[in-house]
Amino acid sequence: MATPPLLWTPSDAQIANATITDFARAVGKSGSYAELQAWSASDLEGFWGAIWEHFGVIAHTPHDRVLGDRSMPGADWFGGATLNYAENLLHGHANDAVALHASSELHPHPYTWNWGLLRHETAKIRAGLVARGVGRGDRVAAYLPNIPETIATFLATASLGAIWSSAAPEFGAKTVIDRFQQIEPKVLLAIDGYRYGGKDFDRTAITHEIADQIGCPLVRFGLLDGTGWEHGFLGQEDSPLTFEPVPFSHPLWILYSSGTTGLPKPIVHSQGGILLEQLKFSHLHLNAKAGDRIFWFTTTGWMMWNLLVGVLHTDAEIVLYDGNPATPTLDRLWDLAAETKMTTFGTSAGYVNACMKAGVVPRDGRDLSGLTALGSTGSPLSTDGFAWLYDQLGPDLWLFSTSGGTDVCTAFVGGVPTLPVHEGELQAAALGAALEAWNEDGEPVTGEVGELVLTAPMPSMPVSFWGDEDGSRLREAYFDHFPGVWRHGDWITITERGSAVISGRSDATINRGGVRMGTAELYRVVLAEPEIVDALVVDLPREETDGYMALFVVLADGATLDDELVARLRKQIRTDCSPRHIPDEITAVAAVPRTLSGKVLEVPVKKILMGVPVEQAASRESLANPEALDAFAAMASAQAE
Repeated sequence: MATPPLLWTPSDAQIANATITDFARAVGKSGSYAELQAWSASDLEGFWGAIWEHFGVIAHTPHDRVLGDRSMPGADWFGGATLNYAENLLHGHANDAVALHASSELHPHPYTWNWGLLRHETAKIRAGLVARGVGRGDRVAAYLPNIPETIATFLATASLGAIWSSAAPEFGAKTVIDRFQQIEPKVLLAIDGYRYGGKDFDRTAITHEIADQIGCPLVRFGLLDGTGWEHGFLGQEDSPLTFEPVPFSHPLWILYSSGTTGLPKPIVHSQGGILLEQLKFSHLHLNAKAGDRIFWFTTTGWMMWNLLVGVLHTDAEIVLYDGNPATPTLDRLWDLAAETKMTTFGTSAGYVNACMKAGVVPRDGRDLSGLTALGSTGSPLSTDGFAWLYDQLGPDLWLFSTSGGTDVCTAFVGGVPTLPVHEGELQAAALGAALEAWNEDGEPVTGEVGELVLTAPMPSMPVSFWGDEDGSRLREAYFDHFPGVWRHGDWITITERGSAVISGRSDATINRGGVRMGTAELYRVVLAEPEIVDALVVDLPREETDGYMALFVVLADGATLDDELVARLRKQIRTDCSPRHIPDEITAVAAVPRTLSGKVLEVPVKKILMGVPVEQAASRESLANPEALDAFAAMASAQAE
C-alpha cells in the first residue's frame, strides 16, 4: 500500500514524557512500539501482570496466577484475586482536587465536582441502594443521562459488588424494556425527563411503564424540575463508603450489543477485567495524566461513557456533556472545549464531518491553546476529516482515530502517543490485543481487507451473556466463524507499517455514532405496521458519515409506500428504538432474500449494494428465493453508473 501523507510526528520531548515510555522502560521493552506491542500480545502473563504491578492495583487477596487458561471463550484471569473496581478508582485523590467538569443544555455553564464530593455522593447513594435491598450480585438498572450523579450511582453500585446496567434517556420504552427485562433488576433509577435540542422531553410515563414491565421498584431523579433524588432515597451525610471484595471475574456491568436475531445480547464484563483494561487504555493509549482534561461526547447508552469514567483511574480530570452537540449551533462543543480548557477532545467522525460541511471554525474567537489531542471513533474518519482537523487546529495536534466495541468496552486499534499520524489511518494495534486481518480461509493478510480477529484473549472480553447458561450465544456471537478465535465483525486493513484502516462493519449490526442496534430490534418495530409483511435493513459505509441506513420493505397486498407510511415508520423507529436509528432511505421491494432455513440475507445484500457481484456475495442454491437478489443487484448497478 502507498504511504499516505504524514500529518503529525511526536517530538522527542513528547515521547520522553509519555506514560507509555515509562512503562516500556519498566518492562525492559524500550525499543520500538512494534516490539512492545508484539510482546504484549504474545506474553499475556507478563504484560497484564506488569499492568497490575505498574499501576498498583489494590487487591484484598492476591492472585495465584495471571492466566490459568487461555481458551476463547473461557480464559481464566487472575485466579484467586479479590478486589473492588470502585475502590481502585476512588482511592489516592485529595478531596479538594477536581475530578470532573460537567455541562448540559439545562446547565450550560460548566461546573465541577471534586473528589471529596464524588466520594460523598457515592456513599449516600450506596446507603440508599442498601436500604432498598441491593447487595452483591443484584442488578441496578439506570435510565439516567450523562451527569455527575450517574457516575456516583455507578460507583455506588460497584462498591456493593452489585451489577450496573444503563440506557440513555433518548431510548424508547420498548428498547429499554427489551434490555432490562432480561436481567431482572432489583431497582430502576430513572429521570423525570431531559432537555435535548432546546426541547424538554417528559419521561415520567415511560419510566413507570418500564418499571412495570421489568417488575421492579422505581427511584426517581428529578432532572427537569431540579429536585434531584426523590425524598428518602439518599443516605445520611455521614454514610460510610466501604467496598465489597469480589473475585476478579465478578460482574461489574451489563452492556448490550445487538445481533440480527432475538433480543439484544446482555454482555457481562468483569470488575477485574475492566479495571485492568481501563488502566492500560487511559494511561498508555490516552496518555491521561495530571493537568489533563479529557472529554468524549457520549450518552450513557454507549460504551464510550464507560470508557470515559475509566479515565478517573488516572490523575486527569474528565469533562461531561449532556445534550445536543448542535444546539444552539455546532459550535457548542468547541465552546465547551474553550470553557473547560480541554486537552483531549473526543468525538465521532459524524460530528467532524458535520462541522466541516457547516463551515465551523473551531478556533474562531476561542482559546483552544490547551487542546493537544483529538480522538475520533464510532465510524471511520475520512481523509477529508483528517485534513480538515489539521487545517483548523494546527500541525501540533495529535489526532487519533480508534476502533473497538461494546463487546470488549475498549479499542482494539487506535491511538499511540509515541507514533506518527498518517492521513486516514489508525496508528496501531492496542497493547494486549493479538490483532490480525484474516481472509475467508482464516489466513492472516497484510495490505488487504480482512476480518478483524483476535487470536488471544483480553481481560475485558465478556465473561458471559446474562442468562446464557451453556455459553452457546456467546460462542455463536464471536467464536463460531473461526473456532477459538474472536471475530469482531469489522473489515480491517493492516499495513506493512502496522497502522490500520477500518472499512466498516462486516456483519449486519447497525452502528450510529457508536451506538449499535441489532436489525432484530428494528424489525420488531417495522413489522408491527399492518402494511409491512417483511423487511431487511443494512448499514452501508459512506465516507464522511456515520453510514447510510437503507430499509427495504415488502408491502401487504393493496398497500402503498406513501409519505404517510414512511413518516409513520420513521416515527415508530424514533419512539421505540432511538432517534439515531431512523433510516436514511425506505424502499419497497418485491421480496426479501432468505435462505432455505428462512434466515434474512443481510450481509450478502450489504455486499451486493457495495458492488460485490451477486455470485460472490451469495450462493443462489442456498436460497429459498434467489430471484430476490436481482433487485438489489440492479440497485447497485444503477448507483455505479
